[in-house]
Amino acid sequence: MRRAKKYLTLALTLFILAGQLPLASARQVQIAPAIKSEDALPRKPTGPSPFRIETLPVGQDAQLLTVFGRLDVLLDAASQPEEVPLVSILRDTLGDADPENDRLRQVWMLTYTRPTAMQRAASAVPFLYGRVGDKKSTSKGVPPPVIDLADPKRDIWSRFMWLALQNVVFNPYGVAAKASTSALRRNSERYRQAHILRALAILSLYEAETGAESAFTPAESAEMQARLMLTSKTFGGLIDDAYLDEVLRRQNTATLDTRGHNWELLRQRAEAEGLYFEPLTMPDGQPTHAILYVAREDLQKNKGRKFGSRFLNIKSPWDDSRLARWDGYTETRYADGEGRPVAAGMEGARQLDLIPLALYGLDFPKIPALLVDFRDHLNPKRREISHRVIEDVARNVLSLSRYGDVHYFLGRTVFDFVTSRRGIDVNQPTRLRAYSQLKLLLSLDRTLDRDLREEIAGRVESVSLNPLENDLEAEARLARQQYAALVAAAKDPGGLAARLDRDRREEMVPLEHGKTERVLLRFANVLSLGLYKHREPAAPESVRQNLDAERRLAYHKRFLQEVAKSTPVVEVVWNIEDVRRSLRYVAASDTRGDAGAARAAAKIFAQTGDAEARRLSLECLYRINNEAAKTALLRIYQTPGVEPELRSLTADYLRNALREEQRIAPEDARAIIAAIGQ
Repeated sequence: MRRAKKYLTLALTLFILAGQLPLASARQVQIAPAIKSEDALPRKPTGPSPFRIETLPVGQDAQLLTVFGRLDVLLDAASQPEEVPLVSILRDTLGDADPENDRLRQVWMLTYTRPTAMQRAASAVPFLYGRVGDKKSTSKGVPPPVIDLADPKRDIWSRFMWLALQNVVFNPYGVAAKASTSALRRNSERYRQAHILRALAILSLYEAETGAESAFTPAESAEMQARLMLTSKTFGGLIDDAYLDEVLRRQNTATLDTRGHNWELLRQRAEAEGLYFEPLTMPDGQPTHAILYVAREDLQKNKGRKFGSRFLNIKSPWDDSRLARWDGYTETRYADGEGRPVAAGMEGARQLDLIPLALYGLDFPKIPALLVDFRDHLNPKRREISHRVIEDVARNVLSLSRYGDVHYFLGRTVFDFVTSRRGIDVNQPTRLRAYSQLKLLLSLDRTLDRDLREEIAGRVESVSLNPLENDLEAEARLARQQYAALVAAAKDPGGLAARLDRDRREEMVPLEHGKTERVLLRFANVLSLGLYKHREPAAPESVRQNLDAERRLAYHKRFLQEVAKSTPVVEVVWNIEDVRRSLRYVAASDTRGDAGAARAAAKIFAQTGDAEARRLSLECLYRINNEAAKTALLRIYQTPGVEPELRSLTADYLRNALREEQRIAPEDARAIIAAIGQ
């Protein structure tokens, strides 16, 4: 049996490799198209922003902020786009207008809903890669959020809990139980991740459209976007708030690089094959997708011409009889004698009838991802499911593991290396991001012709692999229903207000319990499958006071860390009075500061020439009672060139720390005694 499994695995790997390697050697014919791609006019949305935000009070000390968008769904051609609620965020303000103690909590992508019983049952069927129908109406009660920004670690614990259940409870019962539970878990995760990606895109677009008029502070905007990005990472919930700005910056840079790479790759291949390249842009003008066309007049002229499918992954249009009698959607454009696009009616303008061939996503790693093939709707689906089929067969049918089967590990390593390095469009990461963005673009882009949008939307739905998904019209209807449920919960004292009170008492746990106790409480939560959650039974007023102080400290600490990381000269970039104010607050917080705040204060001391800010940095290091703070204070004392008065102040702080028996590393205590005495 083991030998048969080995031969099956090797045969499967070699079969796939043999079928895909020819794609990597397709010929490239350098022939320019009639209209130059660099002269193409991309569709650019015009008019007012498609977004607005609505704020609804939740009790006396919270707000429900909802981003609305104008969507072209459920409308006839003569109607104007209707507003649909898209994303809602619960902001806990503690009852004042000061943003320093605000905290963002649940985020609802209002198209994300609890699946029906039929959808859930279908999602547990192994090797079922397709939709089974739309949900007609929402469930009762508050809709499920896609993330709790106040507790990002919860995702990690939930993931490991389900992994343990999978391996301990279900896998021993055979292939059927293993495959069903694995399919259910994967479909649920990808359904949630698809809506997280759309929520991220909507919030990014909203910030780009509104700018300084945004209802969110820059810190809130960075937190929302970075936390949503990190949900795709296994340990993303463990990232400290201080690094969220860096996460957002790196991800945005990587996305722009990927788009630029895929734009140029696709444009060059279009020119080489005599096709027409047109980018599609989001409302903020960022190109996320592109369409390739062929001119009807070129079909006869290029008949018999060789076609290289490398990166395009579509069949040759030159010998396709379907295009010769094409009666589907076409675009009419006009060009001058040199191939530049011109307006209709201009002298020398000639008409071009363009037939759409394929639509690609530009955010996919390494290669443009084929999302829609207008001649073969199964082509993108086969490529999308290739990676999942390989994984499902290996794991659920053959019970193979990369870590337990050496032959499988070697075969998959070679296969993954070849497909990744050669840009072969099989066995690639899921196109979840590209399809999620495309569905959003189809809803928001008012420049797309309605017939083309409907054509693309229908083909996108046919490519969907997840039985939990709903189509665009159903999602718009569900979003309105779920927003109505949220509004009712916001007005009900036993709704969002009661949930907010429970969340605040849960937020108090780290303030009342040590690290060991918190780990035990978290394990109790996991072992009870989430039924038990420890909350502090504190009175509402004391909860509010403690949380106010802790949140303000976190706000000023994060600000100082951002200042310390951003520039070698603080005064050049930041308002020095804001820096002083945060240093004063951290110093006044006494022992509640931590190592992160100590490191930030030490860096600011070295990066500013402002005497008051340097003095406040020293005071922070003295007040923060931990070894990192005292180590930094000792290094400042030992640094040559420190002003005599600041050096004297540092010595006084070190002596006082010794007398007060603050937490000092033994070697630092000996160095302090040797240098300045007790």
